[in-house]
Amino acid sequence: MKQNFLKKPNWIKIKFSEKNIHKVKKIKSIIKNNKLHSVCEEAACPNMMECFGKGQVTFMILGNICTRNCLYCNVINGRPLKNINNEALNLANTIYQLKLQYVVITSVNRDDLHDGGAKQFSTCIKLIRKKNPGIKIEILVPDFKNCINTALNIIKNTLPNVFNHNIETVERLFKIIRPSGNYKQSLKLLKQFKKNFPNITTKSGLMLGFGETNEELFNTLYDLKSNGVDIITIGQYLQPTKKHIPVKKYISILEFNKIKQKAINIGFKKVICGPFIRSSYNAQNYSY
Repeated sequence: MKQNFLKKPNWIKIKFSEKNIHKVKKIKSIIKNNKLHSVCEEAACPNMMECFGKGQVTFMILGNICTRNCLYCNVINGRPLKNINNEALNLANTIYQLKLQYVVITSVNRDDLHDGGAKQFSTCIKLIRKKNPGIKIEILVPDFKNCINTALNIIKNTLPNVFNHNIETVERLFKIIRPSGNYKQSLKLLKQFKKNFPNITTKSGLMLGFGETNEELFNTLYDLKSNGVDIITIGQYLQPTKKHIPVKKYISILEFNKIKQKAINIGFKKVICGPFIRSSYNAQNYSY
């Protein structure tokens, strides 16, 4: 069946600047030479040129092959590689080389691991802090399917400064957009982390344009707030390739402003909202 693709409005077109092209190439080279991955590149983030130009990177651990096949995501899916022996050490050294003061670490889903990859998150945090004293670390984790308690029990010994898990979409669309995930599982993870570690900032993110209604969106925001989320990011879904789910609607700047005000009224400590907002975009400026 032929898909009808919406024309991008003028506010959604990315303005490319060559001002920092040398720095972007340098960061890409450093990541590649250290045998690491960034979600910025793997997920085709629209902000990559801007963030790399500022020296900001969101690293992706546990390899670059995901065990899931979410319909919005550009990350490769399939059977993950087992050999990640030097990943944590390479990551700590790369962060030192880049002189980062704040770093976001995310991962592919690893449903093949009994702890969902929590041990690798913990190892990375430990080695990063050893090599980079004083650094602030945000982790953007998967839902730890069927192993929340195991995962949190591992992470408790190396707590991040910010704990982030993206819910991505509203409950009605969850099984369509994230067929291997579970809306209530994601809420449970956020709630359980906040209950166990109330002094750690919690964060979640949503993408709009999948066909959700405002009522569904606001209900999701209420769900996130009532399950312990402090910070919310809300951005526009952009279709990475023709094989991914198409955009149903482009949200206007005016609509984003209204949504932001609604989220503020719901009670989030910080709300970052706009067309190009992504979960880790300018995280060091928005997470404190």
